[in-house]
Amino acid sequence: MHGIIQENKDILGSSITQVNSCILTPSILVEKIKETKKVLESNYTMPTEFLLVGFTDYLPLRITLFLVFLIVYALTVVGNMCLITLVNINSSLQTPMYYFLSNLSFLDISYSTAITPKMLLNFLSSRKSISLSGCAVQMFFFGCFADAECLILAAMAYDRYAAICNPLLYATLMSRRVCIGFIVLAYFSGSVTSVVHVCLTFKLPFCGSNIVNHFFCDIPPLLALSCADTHINELLLFALCGFIQISTFVVIFISYFCILITVLSIKSSGGRSKTFSTCASHLVAVTLFYGTLLFMYLRPTTSYSLNIDKVVAVFYTVVFPMFNPIIYSFRNKDVKSALKSLLERNWIFKSMRI
Repeated sequence: MHGIIQENKDILGSSITQVNSCILTPSILVEKIKETKKVLESNYTMPTEFLLVGFTDYLPLRITLFLVFLIVYALTVVGNMCLITLVNINSSLQTPMYYFLSNLSFLDISYSTAITPKMLLNFLSSRKSISLSGCAVQMFFFGCFADAECLILAAMAYDRYAAICNPLLYATLMSRRVCIGFIVLAYFSGSVTSVVHVCLTFKLPFCGSNIVNHFFCDIPPLLALSCADTHINELLLFALCGFIQISTFVVIFISYFCILITVLSIKSSGGRSKTFSTCASHLVAVTLFYGTLLFMYLRPTTSYSLNIDKVVAVFYTVVFPMFNPIIYSFRNKDVKSALKSLLERNWIFKSMRI
C-alpha cells in the first residue's frame, strides 16, 4: 500500500513539473508569439502577380467603358500637351502662374498615364493581371505625382496671393529661383513619401488571395490583402498623406482668405470681379482635386468601401486630369487670348502659302 501511494506521489510530482514547464510569464509568452509570427510570415511567399478585379466582367459593358476611357485619356493627353505647348511658346504666358500651370498639366498627363493604359488593356483582357514589379512602379508614380500636384496647387494659390495682396513685392516673392524651388520641393516630397509607402507595403506578407478589388495598385486595397499587422502602414498613410494634403490645403485656404479680404476692400464692383476672376479657375481645380483626395485617404480604415472607392478613384485619376485644360482655358482670358493669337498666326501662314 505504501508503495502504491509513493508511486502516485511520484506521478503527481512529475505532472506538476510538466505543468510548471508549460506556464510562461507574460514577457516570455509575448516573445513566443512574436517568434511564432515570424516563422509563419517567413513561410509565406510573395505573389509574382496581382489580379485586378476592375469594374465588371460583363463584356459589352467592358468594351463600352474601354471606348469611353480611351476618349477621356486621349483628350487628357492632347489637352494638357496643348496647354504646355501654348505656355512655352507664347511670351505673354511666361509668368510664374503659367509656369506652375504647365507643370500641373505635366503631372495630370503623368499620373493619368500611370493608371489609364493598364486599365484600358484590362478592359480587353480576360485575365486582368499586373506583375509585382509593375504594381510597385504604378503605385510609386501615382503616389509621387498626386502628392506633387497638391504642392503645386498650393504654390499656385500662393502666387495669386502675392499678385493680388502684395503686387509691389511680386517680383521678389515669385522670382525664378522661388518658382524652381517650389517645383523641386513638389517632386522631391512626392518621391520621398511614395518610396516610403511602396517599401512598407511590399515588405508585408501577402499570404492569402492575390486578387485586388480595384482597377489599379492603390495602397488601401493592397493592405487589405496582407496577413500581417498593417497598423504602421495605415498610420503612415494617414500621417504622410494627411500632412501633405492638410498643410497644402491650409496654405490654399489662408492665401484665398487674404485674397478675399483684399478683393472686398476694392470699392469698384468691376475691379472686384476682375480681380477674383483670375482665381476662379484655380479654385475649381482645387475643389475637385482635394475633395476626392480628402475623401479617399483621410478616412478611418473601418469606413473604407472598395466599391465606392473605385468610383471615386476614377474621377481623380482619369476624369479630372481631362478637366484641368478645359477649366484653365475657358475661364482664363490670358489663355484664350494666347490661343486665339496662335490660331490667327497659323491661319496667316497658311494664307501666305496659298
